[in-house]
Amino acid sequence: MEPAEPKSQENSNLITLFLCGDVMTGRGIDQILPYSNHPAIHEPYMDMATDYVKLAEKVNGPIPKPVDFAYIWGDALEELALASPDIRIINLETSITTSDDWLPKGINYRMHPKNISCITAAEIDCCVLANNHVLDWGYSGLAETLETLKKAGINTAGAGDNLNQAKASAIMEVSGKGRVVVFSYGSVTSGIPLDWAASKHKAGVNLLADFSEKTACGIGESVREVKQPGDIVIASIHWGGNWGYYIPPEQRAFAHQLIEEAGVNIIHGHSPHHAKGIEIYKGSPILYGCGDFLNDYEGIRGYEKYRGELTLMYFVTMEAATGKVCRLEMVPLQIKRFSLKRALREDRQWLQETLTREGKKLGTRVEGGRNNTLILKWE
Repeated sequence: MEPAEPKSQENSNLITLFLCGDVMTGRGIDQILPYSNHPAIHEPYMDMATDYVKLAEKVNGPIPKPVDFAYIWGDALEELALASPDIRIINLETSITTSDDWLPKGINYRMHPKNISCITAAEIDCCVLANNHVLDWGYSGLAETLETLKKAGINTAGAGDNLNQAKASAIMEVSGKGRVVVFSYGSVTSGIPLDWAASKHKAGVNLLADFSEKTACGIGESVREVKQPGDIVIASIHWGGNWGYYIPPEQRAFAHQLIEEAGVNIIHGHSPHHAKGIEIYKGSPILYGCGDFLNDYEGIRGYEKYRGELTLMYFVTMEAATGKVCRLEMVPLQIKRFSLKRALREDRQWLQETLTREGKKLGTRVEGGRNNTLILKWE
């Protein structure tokens, strides 16, 4: 059975969401923005963030410095204007701080707080923060991140000054249509240290204990506390390793439990550096891995077969009355000189074939759409 085409975007029963994977505006990207932090970093192979800029320039040519705040979004801004989503949600995988309290974890991302306009330039409504980089520059860095986003009027979920704050959902009104409720969770499978977990009297992230039915039922209790008729509830989960298309059975079972038992309408998965297969389960989309959306990895070698430089904008249209998906459209882009450019025809074809191959076992396939988009089809 083919998914029904949605009615006019003016239909008050339809809510369109923009979702994407990891947005990493620290390190090299921070260095090309107007207010960069000191470039010193603490990695095994690089000691200056500016080295990542040089690496990218060696591959794709000079990057103008400083760039304006909208530069990093490139062609994505026009695509956002065309799609006109009701709510825009990203996984912000960097600390927004000038803190020097770096943690010895190997890689540390931070963006200068004065560069927050690079997030507001895309009119982002919500940043999920339960990931393995939000505490890279310590608890002072997390506090400054939360305060900076709050001052910018951007909703957050997944991290806080204590467990109650970290567990709290972001609730956004969609005028005349309903509400979008976002819960953010992190898993140690993505590299989040156990001691980053928030507690009653300690700041941190909303860390999942495991992928058990008990954990899913606990999430269900949180959802029922806030969910109202017509709400679209998103569980945004940072899970899994960096590379590979394999979806562990426990992840899939957990996603199904969240939909069946917890009242979640969309699973927004991220952590892997490339896009993974998509499933539609009982009318709810499961994005197992959205892939990186923006990073400073140009020129880094070793995993070329996954095409990590190719990224996707996910536009998910939901029926508010039923909480079911009626359309899922994707726009392929490519990271080039730390900016998002429309993908070439052969790259779009590669993504289409890859997502169809990986979706086959999940009951989905991908077809080409109008204006160089990709459309998800499901059984």
